[in-house]
Amino acid sequence: MQLPVDFEKRMKDMLGDEYHRFMDTYNEERAYGIRFNPLKISREDFEKKVHATTERVPWAEEGYYYNPEMQPGKAPLHEAGAYYIQEPSAMSAAELLDVEKGDIVCDLCAAPGGKSTQIAGKLDGTGMLVSNEFYGSRAKILSQNIERMGIRNAVVLNESTEHMAELFPDFFDKIMVDAPCSGEGMFRKDEAACGEWSIENVDNCAKRQAKILDDAAMMVKPGGVMVYSTCTFSREENEYTVRAFLDSHPQFYIDRPSNHDKLVVAGVVENDGMYRLWPHKLRGEGHFAVRFAKRQEAEEREYKRKYVTGTKKKEDLKYFKEFADSTLNVKLNGEYVLFGDSLYIVPENMIDLKGIKVERAGLKLGCNKKNRFEPDHALALSLKPTEVKQVTELNEPEKYLRGETVECEYDKGWTLATINNIPIGWGKAQNGVLKNHYPKGLRKC
Repeated sequence: MQLPVDFEKRMKDMLGDEYHRFMDTYNEERAYGIRFNPLKISREDFEKKVHATTERVPWAEEGYYYNPEMQPGKAPLHEAGAYYIQEPSAMSAAELLDVEKGDIVCDLCAAPGGKSTQIAGKLDGTGMLVSNEFYGSRAKILSQNIERMGIRNAVVLNESTEHMAELFPDFFDKIMVDAPCSGEGMFRKDEAACGEWSIENVDNCAKRQAKILDDAAMMVKPGGVMVYSTCTFSREENEYTVRAFLDSHPQFYIDRPSNHDKLVVAGVVENDGMYRLWPHKLRGEGHFAVRFAKRQEAEEREYKRKYVTGTKKKEDLKYFKEFADSTLNVKLNGEYVLFGDSLYIVPENMIDLKGIKVERAGLKLGCNKKNRFEPDHALALSLKPTEVKQVTELNEPEKYLRGETVECEYDKGWTLATINNIPIGWGKAQNGVLKNHYPKGLRKC
């Protein structure tokens, strides 16, 4: 790999005697990571059914290494959301956030969704996750991954961080700021980032990161936590940005996480509460992360919020209730809200969505069509088999993923199709045949 001359000089100045070992990593194969989705599969079943290596990523609760020859992205269980493919070092930041059940969490720069889906697994359906992405095309990818992983309690927004700060002052228990950066830590994984690198871009990224942190700081509750992370090596985007933030925000301080000892044992380097993951010290790419806490005595601003309220028209829910009574074994909690023809469940803690760029308003249930309700693919992926009255385990999942009909034991009614007891989509039974409702845009050729 041809690295920029200025980059090599900067790294030599930074690393000193370790420089040559660091450079050797560019001639070595990178590590590949996969993280099981606890919303859908247990650790034991993951190790048995996915046939992944059992070598765990030491700093990530659900993380594993895998052999790239495995090609997990092509397996049916990937489509079912049983796991997320993620670079091992990138799993560290969400661990630092130390999410607890019931937390109200924001992932401020969230696409493509690795950290959001990791956070959602720790929330386990409780509290709320607001995942935001400024760029519209990336927000759509983020939304697709939220759907694939079966997350019920997430709202996906397409907003600027400045507007987010206006919408959510002193609102979140925890915020993840995985800021856009120069990507130096990903050169081995993404050669395009190497070609785009320049000292000017490093400086521009640092300025943008400072603004994002300023906005994020306004959104953290007193007593709350914020993790700032990058996938770059430059001090301008890491240590210098952190120190400048603390100088201008005295209500924040660096907070050592509860899993500090675990991180250090794994090879993560800590300095003054800031963590670096170096590719020559562990199996992963370059990463940086720090955990801030907002002082409990920090002044909380007065703000009158309007929270989302559900649909008041009984006819809007009539056909869904008929569907739910005949198909489901569970009552889904939240605010039922109609957006156009589509019915969503919006998490109860979410503010009024009027005037906000919304990519996904929560869990999409489906829509009313000619005096009937048609369930959405997102609903299927969010359910557990025990929550549905009719379930068909697919013997040939590839046929279903191609959009073909399959056999089933039912004569009529909506049926949940599963792979290894994990939902993959809907079908409609008719005389022992399951008519395929897997979305056409997702079907395999």
